[in-house]
Amino acid sequence: MQINFAHLRQPAVSGGWVNFAVFDARSSSGTTSANGELLAQLTAKARASNLRVDQAALAYSSGDRIRFFGSKHLVDFLSRSGLPRWTHTLNV
Repeated sequence: MQINFAHLRQPAVSGGWVNFAVFDARSSSGTTSANGELLAQLTAKARASNLRVDQAALAYSSGDRIRFFGSKHLVDFLSRSGLPRWTHTLNV
């Protein structure tokens, strides 16, 4: 299965940069623990592909809205700025 994701770099509030990944995925059950496991697996796979990932989140549709699950600061940022364009794919 192929998962789309965005790997981006943004200025950090405290200075420096934050590298983050947003994955187009949700666990089949949608539970918090299952989403957490999926996010950890996808983040590890992205890092194994030599991408730096400081924060990560899942992005998925729920009803007519896009939902985010993951690092609190990244979820807050994405809630304000919206879904980024996909830049990469992972085969899982």
